[in-house]
Amino acid sequence: MAFDQTYCMDTLAAATRPEADSSEFIYAFLDAYAFPKATITQVRNSGQRNVASRKDEGHVALKNWLYFMPVRQGESIHESLQMLADEEEPARHKCRFLVVTDFGELTALDTKTDERLEVVFSELATQYLFFAPMAGLERTEHFEEASADLKAAAKMGRLFDRLKEVNEFSTPEQLHALNVFLTRLLFCYFAEDTGIFPKNAFTKVITDASGENGEELPDLLAQLFRVMNQTENERSADLAAHIAQFPYVNGGLFRDDLPVPEIRGKGRRMMIECGQLAWEAVNPDIFGSMFQAVVDEESRDAMGQHYTSVPNILKLLRPLFLDKLYAELHKAKGNRKKLEALLERLTRIRVFDPAMGSGNFLIISYKELRRLEMAVFRALQEVSGQQEMFMSGIRLDQFYGIEIADFAHEVAQLSLWLAEHQMNIMFAKEFGRAEPMLPLKDSGNLVLGNSLWIHWEDVCPICDSKEVYVCGNPPYRGASYRSSEQNDDMDEVFKGFKKHRYLDYVSSFLWKGAQYIRKGGELAFVSTNSICQGEQVAMLWPPILDLGVEIGFAYQTFSWKNSAQMNAGVHVVIIGMSSAPDSKKLFQKVDGNWRAKEVSNISPYLLEGGNTVVQSRRQPLVGSTIMTKGNQPTDGGNLILSREDRVALLKAEPGVEKWIRRLLGSQEFLQGKERWCLWLGEASESDIHSMPLVHERVMRVRDMRLSSKKEMTKRQASTPHIFGEIRQPSTGSYILVPRVTSERRDYAPVGFFDSEVITTDLVQMVVGGTLYDFSMLSTQMHMAWLRLATGRLKSDYRYSAKLVYNTFPWPEASERRRQEIEKLGRVVILARAAHPDKTMAQLYDPDKMPEDLLEAHQALDGAVEKLYRDRPFRDIAERQEYLLARYEELIETEKAAKTKNRKSRKATAVEG
Repeated sequence: MAFDQTYCMDTLAAATRPEADSSEFIYAFLDAYAFPKATITQVRNSGQRNVASRKDEGHVALKNWLYFMPVRQGESIHESLQMLADEEEPARHKCRFLVVTDFGELTALDTKTDERLEVVFSELATQYLFFAPMAGLERTEHFEEASADLKAAAKMGRLFDRLKEVNEFSTPEQLHALNVFLTRLLFCYFAEDTGIFPKNAFTKVITDASGENGEELPDLLAQLFRVMNQTENERSADLAAHIAQFPYVNGGLFRDDLPVPEIRGKGRRMMIECGQLAWEAVNPDIFGSMFQAVVDEESRDAMGQHYTSVPNILKLLRPLFLDKLYAELHKAKGNRKKLEALLERLTRIRVFDPAMGSGNFLIISYKELRRLEMAVFRALQEVSGQQEMFMSGIRLDQFYGIEIADFAHEVAQLSLWLAEHQMNIMFAKEFGRAEPMLPLKDSGNLVLGNSLWIHWEDVCPICDSKEVYVCGNPPYRGASYRSSEQNDDMDEVFKGFKKHRYLDYVSSFLWKGAQYIRKGGELAFVSTNSICQGEQVAMLWPPILDLGVEIGFAYQTFSWKNSAQMNAGVHVVIIGMSSAPDSKKLFQKVDGNWRAKEVSNISPYLLEGGNTVVQSRRQPLVGSTIMTKGNQPTDGGNLILSREDRVALLKAEPGVEKWIRRLLGSQEFLQGKERWCLWLGEASESDIHSMPLVHERVMRVRDMRLSSKKEMTKRQASTPHIFGEIRQPSTGSYILVPRVTSERRDYAPVGFFDSEVITTDLVQMVVGGTLYDFSMLSTQMHMAWLRLATGRLKSDYRYSAKLVYNTFPWPEASERRRQEIEKLGRVVILARAAHPDKTMAQLYDPDKMPEDLLEAHQALDGAVEKLYRDRPFRDIAERQEYLLARYEELIETEKAAKTKNRKSRKATAVEG
């Protein structure tokens, strides 16, 4: 039987009313969750279904599901639940839910998900979903079998929510105090599990030295935090032993005397639960980002999105500096002098992340440099042939960052400290000893502020004696997703630029970074791939290249994911820049694996080739047929008819039929959606007045246009019976090209239509386009150019006449070859016609494309590619490289012709 949620709520509400008989509660509870009547009767009669050993005390245990324990008023239901959880009996019977109540309050534990419920008894019905798995309705388990980082973040998230329930956090000062408080908790939990504090000392003090209601806990924690900021000499001689056991921490973490929030009993229990987690398994590489998500409620459910996985970070760090350093180590092996010089070089390295978030890139950089240093120490031992005493020379103050979010900034500093502790433990295991973790070092190089308004030189100066590497994953925001503050940031960074707001927000960091490294240093950022596609390329990259900065290495587009549940999956590139790169490496996916290819130059499109960028044009690069935008209705929908509208209008006014035309936009063409329009260009005023319903629609168009704020639209109100902008051919045919096409398609579908079929401005038209034009636009060569030259709408491609069609580097073709191409194009049209039941979207879905259509396209591809060169192209990237080189060649030819014409006109003028 299906779970009846309404019945469940009603039954629980009735069973928990003040006048209800508490002895009957458990039976009503089981009934609410659809347990069979026979089972409930067995439980009521102390039958075998109830496997509890203390039935006489009211306990009920049902195998695999439930252990219910009532307690007397005055007994702690929370302590009772913990005692029950520690007993062997519930585990032996695999009881998933442990429930304890004094009939004033109720608490429960889901042993499968480790989630707890605390609720006033009379309000249990509002929390009925907690127990829904007993009725077959499993709750979403965001953190089931998740990493220690995710579990810890989930617990801290619940604690954060609880603190917000009982405290006011409205001012910046209050929020900062909360952020520092959470950061201190994280340190203490980690410290008591990793040998910095005595084992479990922090959680034990909370448990033993504070009452169950949590009232004394803020004062206790405030005292602990003050003591952790005092040296032995500064502490009171009569300090209690449970307080005095905590060492001096320093490093600024406990320096400020900030208020501790009110916690209360539920918060205290949550803090104890947090302390019971395996914090030694929490990874400082990523846990900062997890906790950053704790304070961002909107992204709480997508907590795994907020960190960058270690393998992805290393994609950037290796070519930026790690590979070079390991190459130097390889050359230095066996030579003590060179090895010692490498150690000295490591102390001069500076790593700077100007958008550091919780410090992922800095933490991995630190740990990798420590690992490299240890490898150098091993090589020195091999040279000497004996065990030597080493100490690390790499310090936290070699790592610099800027972060705008207060909590992320606090956690970044904490994460670096914990990463240092991890590496010191690793160092001590191999080399015998390491510097103690405490007192913490106050590095002071992580700045809280807006990176786009701060002079980076003031944070991390570039000088000849230091090697500076800038790295990170700055935020991406398209024009329609940015805040007004972010637009102000871009205005500040791009002073003197035109139309800079069309750029993605991340371009601000690339432009500022390029200026920063002109004097030295190297930079690598993860970025949305949109800055290497379409119009953004021409806006951003020529100014960067004009600074003398070059692309030293790059990863072509790939999906940026991490290993968390609900992980981020955006399309990104990695771009490394330098004023004088030693070599240039282009990383490409080959058979699913990344391969590095040494190239002479990396273009702004992240292809092997020159630095020429595709500029939008009003006319085609070669003498092809002109492409225009479709017709723009600007009618408020009043000239547009659905199929139902058309039928109703024809029934009411049969004379309207001659004025109705089929209408095609992107959806109509691709999805087969049926729409029509009133095409009244040749209708007289009397014609329109003779059709009252049509006249009413026309008047609504007039009113809509008159109410517009745009002067052009207001002027169009004088002709309300026609579309606002008309480009429709009066005779012949045209090629229709949707303005948006899916990134999944191997081919961008286009189609031939008669002039009687009207278009909207959601498509482009090649008026009078030939079969040869249709064939060329239906190839992988053209699709490759579309991917390269166009921008995107979300992840789909936007087809631009100025940027795609007019710039397309058409091949040279004899009349005979053109006829061959047209013949193959006709085969494509016939293959489509063989599947009249399928829409264009279905025909061109790469997973569902009919075999005969695919074969027709492949034959056409092969013939068209031979127009460019005899050898087949390996993949999209190779097609794009070739087309870009062809584009450069045509642009140079065009420039030479214009120069020649100018000289010719000048000579003629002189002669005249």
